[in-house]
Amino acid sequence: MEHLNYGAVGNCRTAALISDKGSIDWFCFPDFDSPSVFGKLLDEKKGGNMSFIVGNDYRISQRYLEHTNILSTLFEATEGAFEVIDFMPRYKLLDYDYYLPPELYRLIRLKRGTPRFRVNYNPALNYARGEVGHKTGPEYVKTYAKANERDTIYLYSGIPYDVIFNQQEVLLQRDEFLLVSYNQKLIPIDMNRVNLEFQRTRLYWMNWTNRSKKYTAFNEQIERSMLVLKLMSYQRSGAVLAALTTSLPESIGEVRNWDYRFCWLRDASMSIETLVKVGHRGAAERFIAFITGILHSKYDRFQIMYGIRGERVLTEYDLPHLAGYKNSKPVRVGNDAYHQMQNDSFGYLMDVIYQYYLYFPGTLDEIEDMFEVVKNIVRTVMEDWRKPDKGIWEIRGDEKHFVLSKVMCWVALDRAEKIAVMLQKGGYADKWRCEAELIKTDVFMQGWKEEIQSFSQTYCNTELDSSLLLMEVYGFIDATDPRYKQTVDAIYRKLMYKGLMFRYNNVDDFGIPSSAFTICTFWMVRALYVTGRQAEALNLFETLLSYSNHLGLFSEDLDFDTKSQLGNFPQAYSHLALINTAMLFGEEKRLSKFIRP
Repeated sequence: MEHLNYGAVGNCRTAALISDKGSIDWFCFPDFDSPSVFGKLLDEKKGGNMSFIVGNDYRISQRYLEHTNILSTLFEATEGAFEVIDFMPRYKLLDYDYYLPPELYRLIRLKRGTPRFRVNYNPALNYARGEVGHKTGPEYVKTYAKANERDTIYLYSGIPYDVIFNQQEVLLQRDEFLLVSYNQKLIPIDMNRVNLEFQRTRLYWMNWTNRSKKYTAFNEQIERSMLVLKLMSYQRSGAVLAALTTSLPESIGEVRNWDYRFCWLRDASMSIETLVKVGHRGAAERFIAFITGILHSKYDRFQIMYGIRGERVLTEYDLPHLAGYKNSKPVRVGNDAYHQMQNDSFGYLMDVIYQYYLYFPGTLDEIEDMFEVVKNIVRTVMEDWRKPDKGIWEIRGDEKHFVLSKVMCWVALDRAEKIAVMLQKGGYADKWRCEAELIKTDVFMQGWKEEIQSFSQTYCNTELDSSLLLMEVYGFIDATDPRYKQTVDAIYRKLMYKGLMFRYNNVDDFGIPSSAFTICTFWMVRALYVTGRQAEALNLFETLLSYSNHLGLFSEDLDFDTKSQLGNFPQAYSHLALINTAMLFGEEKRLSKFIRP
């Protein structure tokens, strides 16, 4: 079983993927969506990386430091051992101010003996679109793009720079460090500073996880997934990324390769809802601020996705000079789906706004601002729910009447009606409830197909779709309703294949999908559980967990045959579903209300 054997480190501004051999193969500077400076993940030869070269007798193992997003890679041989600790500084300065510089530390700790290694430092700036040069000074080495000398990064180290660039052997006799920084540092960088940054960052992550709820089952997996979701939130705006990468293919050699370094309202809303469940309301508050910030007037229409700073135009283009992951082309930057109509996205978003009103409403002006957003969403839903759309899976062909899109439009109006009741706005509540009932009636009339004894993917076909399992999750239909049970049974028979779920297996604009969409199998676990098949659900869940990589991380897709991970990585969708599914099998460990961490 071959996996995307990478660990992710980051500081809620950008992130890096580090292989199980200690090689930085993906790193965008200075932000999540910036061009890569190390991109070996998308081109073995041109992409660039930063690694340690050791003898064949070295054993290499990797783990996260407990309760953190700090990665440890251990190199061991008879002659000695050393540990590389990778982290990006993140810690609180003031109540609402964080230190999160665009830089990555590699703390090299001597564990025993006199281990030897060489450093491979091979940056390839701007998605490896040109040659780079290096200028060595007394404190750092500046790497620049020859086509644009303003495009620079800086390397700091206690190891002599000529030793690094000539790949000479380092006989490690004390702790050392490497620092890759987007900016020139204005303070001395030495081991004291490195250790200080490490301890501050470690304390931040340990405090963060300590504030998280704890569970009687699968707590370790829940915590790691929480840390992944936190890692993919952009501190400066509150946006949440779908994944850290671009163009990792859903199937090797095919063209389903997309850039996921953006904020989908659907994915982000689900992620925020999950973080709220596990005790982290701050992320939800920042996301709500992001939502209000992207509307410049009460008449603006929502898009399905935005840039991490709220950008509306996400122009998609190819990078033909890159070979792609395992030669899967094209390599794409940007995402043309930004102008698609996906009516389901408003349901997830309104569900989060409803929780905002339930749990942490702000000042009167903030509540009024948010109610304008609610009315804006409702206005859009009431105008559009009868129209076809692209659906949850972003079909790039013809628009259709997807059943889940109708269901989630109902969710949007259902939650909006509840908000209106809370605010004692009965007129709005009555109007929105009536419209919600029209949608529900329409779905039951046109979405249920007697000939297959199941709800169908669209009004106009009898195909099945895993997303129909969400009808129960959002309260559209009860788990005890025979129509839901029959739908679960039908989807299981048609879409379960070799222990994993298709999202659908009918032809779309790129053919028939050939990989399993990871979140769909998590959805099926829940569907089995709530329809009375708990033992079967637990077995499927435990099996699915075994398909994570060596650090417990999941990508978007899995190969049916090999169970190898495919698609962009790590995937917020997969990890939020893991958390929500794991909660079915355990309970929150409750402390006395008098005990505070």
